[in-house]
Amino acid sequence: MSKQRRYVVTQALPASPASAFDYHERPGALNRLIPPWEKVSIESSDRSLKTGSRVVLKTSIGGVPLRWVAEHTQYDPPRLFADRQVSGPFAAWNHQHRFETLHAGHLENQSQLVDQIDYRLPFGALGDLFGATKARKSIEAMFAYRHQITHDDLQLMQRYAPEKLKIAVSGSNGLVGHALCNLLNLFGHEVRSIVRGDQKESNQEAPWSRSSDKQTLDGFDAVVHLAGKSIADGRWNPQQKSEIRDSRVQKTRQLCELLASRSQPPKVLICASATGIYGDRGDEVLDEESTLGESTDRGAGFLVEVGKEWEEACRPAAEAGIRVVHARFGIILSPRGGALQKMLTPAKLMGGALGAGKQWWSWIGLDDALGALYHCIQSERIHGAVNLVSPQPIQNKDFTGELARVIGRPALFPAPKTMLRLALGEMADALLLSSARVIPKKLIDSGYQFRFTELGNLLRYSLGRNLKHSEA
Repeated sequence: MSKQRRYVVTQALPASPASAFDYHERPGALNRLIPPWEKVSIESSDRSLKTGSRVVLKTSIGGVPLRWVAEHTQYDPPRLFADRQVSGPFAAWNHQHRFETLHAGHLENQSQLVDQIDYRLPFGALGDLFGATKARKSIEAMFAYRHQITHDDLQLMQRYAPEKLKIAVSGSNGLVGHALCNLLNLFGHEVRSIVRGDQKESNQEAPWSRSSDKQTLDGFDAVVHLAGKSIADGRWNPQQKSEIRDSRVQKTRQLCELLASRSQPPKVLICASATGIYGDRGDEVLDEESTLGESTDRGAGFLVEVGKEWEEACRPAAEAGIRVVHARFGIILSPRGGALQKMLTPAKLMGGALGAGKQWWSWIGLDDALGALYHCIQSERIHGAVNLVSPQPIQNKDFTGELARVIGRPALFPAPKTMLRLALGEMADALLLSSARVIPKKLIDSGYQFRFTELGNLLRYSLGRNLKHSEA
């Protein structure tokens, strides 16, 4: 039999034990807490922490598919809940989550989360010999992530009014939309997905449906419009560019005309846009007051044109008195999708800078993208263009160098411009070689507090390089 091991870690939280417990109990909590570098998905769940409820996770070890079945064994809100492994990768796994009041209750919105895990590895003495170090590091990385995201989420939640809002989100299956819906649910808001088809479920709205009823999107506090065809799914051709444009401009205009006609329109519409609207600007520092790019810019011209038309499509909503925010996203970083996911394989193969590497990349971590969107929903003074980027843009050569350091690989092999253009055509200039040194002036001036301003810190957090050692 393998050795019985114990792992115990604590985390101070900026919320009462009851609020912290509620965060863990709401729909979407488990999804939110699964580390983004882990290939884990929820196959089924009772959506409960109560004794006897179960969750089934799909994962893999060494490429071999595996199901992890966990059953809750204790439920005492807001003090604790616990679960045990019924079947899965460990010989035994018992996990207790405790929520404790700090300072004898003198601070109302302070508590302490204590995670205690008692576990044994499979394969007896051989498992201890060959797997103990790897298992410990995996657990340490997982709880470094879980504790930080829990702390930061609760801190974000505490900054704003606690009133429950009714929020509709389009693009809810995308990287940002899916994570945003999870976060809003965790904060206790009522969230509805905006879908395109004629068929919709009880938690969905279908404003583009031919059979859409007259009450569609009536009485919502906020609408967040993130839907649009991906610009990075393949080499651009005339048909694909037309689909990219239409999915943004036409659908946005139709949505805004509908919102403008509602008897109870939303207080705010947040519509996705992109920093590509500034074009290829070299070393120029750009904020929301900067002039927009020229449509004649090489490669970047298409994104400039689409961005301008996209934002103009929101005019019907603005003219109807709806507060409109154009969320100009930079490069959104998460290993679950988007640019970082695509860059990981080349980086592991010791890939380096793209072209000369002097182009500025304006980036933002996924959690800050979500936090900034929530800040825009809650902050009534914010309107118009808002740059959703980190305060510290970085040149491509420094970006690839930092990523290489975090994953422990040298960045030896640059990708020449000519090769990129042959492989990707116009898209290479627009997405990889264009330079936009964008800063988030409106977010900073309105008091948004970034989780990550330095790229290295974000990458270590997102890729599981931070460790939290046991206190036992």
